[in-house]
Amino acid sequence: MQRVDNWVTRFEEGMLAVLMAAMTIVSFSQVVARYGFNSGWTGALEFTRILFAWLILFGMSYGIKIGAHLGVDAVIRLFPPRLFRFFAIFGALCGVAYAAILFSADWLQFFGINARGGALDYWMKMYKIGIGLDDLRYPEFVQETFGTQERVQRWIAYLILPIGLLLLAYRCLQATWQIITGKRDLIIAAHEAEELVAENKNIIKD
Repeated sequence: MQRVDNWVTRFEEGMLAVLMAAMTIVSFSQVVARYGFNSGWTGALEFTRILFAWLILFGMSYGIKIGAHLGVDAVIRLFPPRLFRFFAIFGALCGVAYAAILFSADWLQFFGINARGGALDYWMKMYKIGIGLDDLRYPEFVQETFGTQERVQRWIAYLILPIGLLLLAYRCLQATWQIITGKRDLIIAAHEAEELVAENKNIIKD
């Protein structure tokens, strides 16, 4: 299990680094091209927007991993330890349910809830339809070599939807187990503000 977690962590961190680097390079090159050569890449804005969406969806699972999601625990901290742990586990399981419902809501029909579709279903429809993005196009040599259509398919950009939600579900399940085994208090980082105040109290006095 530890080996799987290490692999997922390296995957998340690697992808986040690549996405941030790509966004920086594309944005910088566009500024140079526009102000220096009065030109630019037509699909740069759409590409950057897609990279930012991928960054968010990768980041939400990695945020669970490192405890970066903020939350309020003022009420449940007043409860006895056992009741506090119950609500902490319940909150983590709500994260699992949230990811599972967004991934595919078809399973809710088992409970009599009229719901269907989700990220997986939407991605599969985009894959079958094969329509392209608005501005992002394949380079000409790619079109000539592989015989692809001119515009990049939407299903490629939307692939992050099922992947990101699966990673979120995995991290929430992992957090649930860590709370059960006592390795973690909550799925959120609730005391970040208190820690910042404590660290900087001397600066405030000055």
